[in-house]
Amino acid sequence: MSHLSSPPPKHKGEHKGHSLPRGSERGSSSRDKDRSASVSSSGPMPAGGKGSRPSCPPSAPQKTPNRLINEKSPYLLQHAYNPVDWYPWGQEAFDKARKENKPIFLSVGYSTCHWCHMMEEESFQNEEIGRLLSEDFVCVKVDREERPDVDKVYMTFVQATSSGGGWPMNVWLTPNLQPFVGGTYFPPEDGLTRVGFHTVLLRIRDQWKQNKNTLLENSQRVTTTLLARSEISTGDRQLPPSAATMNSRCFQQLDEGYDEEYGGFAEAPKFPTPVILNFLFSYWLSHRVTPDGSRAQQMALHTLKMMANGGIRDHVGQGFHRYSTDRQWHIPHFEKMLYDQAQLAVAYSQAFQISGDEFYSDVAKGILQYVSRNLTHRSGGFYCAEDADSPPERNMRPREGAFYVWTVKEIQQLLPDPVPGATEPLTSGQLLMKHYGLTEAGNIGSTQDSKGELQGQNVLTVRYSLELTAARFGLDVEAVRTLLNAGLEKLSQARKHRPKPHLDNKMLAAWNGLMVSGYAVTGAVLGLDKLVNCATNGAKFLKRHMFDVASGRLMRTCYSGSGGTVEHSNPPCWGFLEDYAFVVRGLLDLYEASQESSWLEWALRLQDTQDRLFWDAKGGGYFCSEAELGAGLPLRLKDDQDGAEPSGNSVSAHNLLRLHGFTGHKDWMDKCVCLLTAFSERMRRVPVALPEMVRTLSAHQQTLKQIVICGDRQAKDTKALVQCVHSMYIPNKVLILADGDPSSFMSRQLPFLSTLRRLEDRATAYVCENQACSLPVTEPCELRKLLHQ
Repeated sequence: MSHLSSPPPKHKGEHKGHSLPRGSERGSSSRDKDRSASVSSSGPMPAGGKGSRPSCPPSAPQKTPNRLINEKSPYLLQHAYNPVDWYPWGQEAFDKARKENKPIFLSVGYSTCHWCHMMEEESFQNEEIGRLLSEDFVCVKVDREERPDVDKVYMTFVQATSSGGGWPMNVWLTPNLQPFVGGTYFPPEDGLTRVGFHTVLLRIRDQWKQNKNTLLENSQRVTTTLLARSEISTGDRQLPPSAATMNSRCFQQLDEGYDEEYGGFAEAPKFPTPVILNFLFSYWLSHRVTPDGSRAQQMALHTLKMMANGGIRDHVGQGFHRYSTDRQWHIPHFEKMLYDQAQLAVAYSQAFQISGDEFYSDVAKGILQYVSRNLTHRSGGFYCAEDADSPPERNMRPREGAFYVWTVKEIQQLLPDPVPGATEPLTSGQLLMKHYGLTEAGNIGSTQDSKGELQGQNVLTVRYSLELTAARFGLDVEAVRTLLNAGLEKLSQARKHRPKPHLDNKMLAAWNGLMVSGYAVTGAVLGLDKLVNCATNGAKFLKRHMFDVASGRLMRTCYSGSGGTVEHSNPPCWGFLEDYAFVVRGLLDLYEASQESSWLEWALRLQDTQDRLFWDAKGGGYFCSEAELGAGLPLRLKDDQDGAEPSGNSVSAHNLLRLHGFTGHKDWMDKCVCLLTAFSERMRRVPVALPEMVRTLSAHQQTLKQIVICGDRQAKDTKALVQCVHSMYIPNKVLILADGDPSSFMSRQLPFLSTLRRLEDRATAYVCENQACSLPVTEPCELRKLLHQ
């Protein structure tokens, strides 16, 4: 197999992988890792080788739109005025390719992808390239967030046949949808060391005409190989591997890659990877009295603190950017993704549970404040993302980070007031610049600003503790805190006058499910009903706008329409495994936070539908897509890596474990064991690739606690016991409210609840394990002792 690639100028292409340390067979990049242009091929090739996004001033008269103008996806709409004969993914394009015997050019990306924007501006807006694409290929555009199945199948090919993968992902297919050449970002023209997109198109066109049969044979061979390599099955195994062994190996692999100074698990770029932090917290809990347990806790807490102090966190508007381009968490890739906010809110809430340090709870609240303000539809749903790019001023070309960076001059003008009581002349602007590391020359290095667009600009990053900053100027710590917060608020108000980054107003069921968890868990841990209410509103949105009552199926997508309405594509895009898995998790978290059994009831129904649509009765585990929806695709995959988001199978395994605890239904425990067994070989080979699944394996082989609170949901004593449970980090548990009604949903699921009595008519707690319950307790302090055992 030959490869045609461009040597890596740093930071090209939003890239695939998962920021895993040494030991991951897919390398150490992550979902959006910047990388060079590359092409991989399954046959002999010659050597070498928009929606509402802010637009730059037009260089040509407005063109006639192509057929993407009729789509709902913000990403596809960004390409609606390209001089390319684009098709959406569908039968019309496939029929055309077969009828005209042309290869399919498949281009996959998403609307907030910086290098997708670059390739669109450089190549897809180019008249000559557009002509070449339209004449010699059938061109298909796919929003990876709408069709993760298409993305996963062809990303598997690109990763298997090249040094990596990412977005934009560009793959050439036979008319039967089998890949034969793939790559990521391409510059438009040849450079000294890089092959341009124009040249690649000419070479593939010529090869299709001259060596088509060879390409077809090689494509079939590669597809057959990928089918064999991607198979995940129980085989002749009866049980999953040892949790103790997998736990230990996963921890050791993480420990080897840990950055002692700055936290995280790679040199650069660095990614948040909440799945790893979740594993470390869980590992700590089961190894508290060992050095490794203390080490795991320290690794997770230090990483979270360094991230929160770094520029990857937006100190002005809150929320986290996608990743850091440096080891120090200083200069981010500025895109903000919903799934990061959702998972990090949970991680910081858990850090607060474990440490008691309000630093972490403040960060969690800040994340959700950002989501409520910037990423929430008025009906309760959550938008996908905000772009990294925006115009520095009106009618200027978008630049990455323009909305988020500051010059010293701007700070001085916004914060000129003198600070009373300082040991030297000091303005509030100078105080803020000292604390957050702003300089006249700017704090963004040339290696992180290859185009020179951010010279003299600064990213806020905490350089000193409040205590050190206060001591430096002879000020009281609380006075410094107040001054800095007031300064950040003034910066926030000033930033409202800047052109905003593009908002991807698409709403995905999966990411909305994660966000329901984010609000529910944080609200429960911090005892903030307003956050639990946001989770409830999110769940109501999902049921109202993304659930088909007749079929019991989830829809994958909906969109914000004019006037705050909600729109759907026609026909609807149905849900994938991750949609069901993440929504079910969100509903289980919401039930525990609100004790509203209707959310648990819906979770059970969705799990039944998930089992019907995705379960592999032969090999175990869940396929990522429905059989019918993926008809024609060369592979039907089971996602086997926890990365920027946990895999659908990892989350499903934990959901099944919890559902068994909530209902006692043996079928779900059997499915959980079968799923873990199917992924045995993957966990044995690279446990660090599946930290969320290893965590579930450990929970399965321990004993799940059923914590039952007998009482009136609205009563103060009931709430006190519930809050006691939420204040503690107990990942391997289900929290159940027994209201004494034998006809209630929970009583019908778990008949033993009717045998549990309140003591002296007070709210009473029981902790049940292995079908045996503890003695009843009525005081939160007694319950805390019981749960610590």
